[in-house]
Amino acid sequence: MKTIAIIPARGGSKRLPQKNIKELGEIPLLAHSILYAKANEQIIDEIYVSTDDQEIKKIALEYGAKVIDRPEHISGDLEPTVSALKNVLEQISDEVENVILLQPTNPLRPENVLTKAFHIYEKEKFDSLFTVSRNHQKFGKIIENKFIPYNYKIGQRSQDLEPLFFENGLLYITKASLIFDDIIIGENSFPFEIDHIFATVDIDTKEDFDYATYLYQKHLNPNS
Repeated sequence: MKTIAIIPARGGSKRLPQKNIKELGEIPLLAHSILYAKANEQIIDEIYVSTDDQEIKKIALEYGAKVIDRPEHISGDLEPTVSALKNVLEQISDEVENVILLQPTNPLRPENVLTKAFHIYEKEKFDSLFTVSRNHQKFGKIIENKFIPYNYKIGQRSQDLEPLFFENGLLYITKASLIFDDIIIGENSFPFEIDHIFATVDIDTKEDFDYATYLYQKHLNPNS
């Protein structure tokens, strides 16, 4: 039974056109996730890119991934990611036990995070694992033009807030059997906490891309 990585990469981004093939550093955005998967070949047996775009397909093949052509009916803006994962599993003949989801819009990942996360996932026999980070902001709601604090009291210091966490999108591990039931995060899932600047990167706009470029140049390619 294999462990595979799946990288879903549509071609129809509206807010940042062709974002998955824009160059971050000197390589396409998509390639960062492929190379990360290849660097973890002790865990990952095969790497698949799911796409509806010919240019993305070409780049994926150039960087050594296998490509599954994604049908048009599951390539829309509102289609959940699990549809692409399920389609990959339905198209391949391998018996797959674990699926590692690597989103190309989260291209920067701490070097050893997959090794640590997969060890916990296997040792504790979770059915899924996903990465989270702590949020330190003060949230509130605006009701009838009045600001109502949500996770704090007016005057409270941010360091004294009750811990809240967000799903940062860096990494997901799940049983293939869950995906066939249209689930990525199961009931027996482990939230793997990451305290790292890379967890703040999720590219959807030009501003997001510029921020990722800044962090890449500062932390991964400081001599550029």
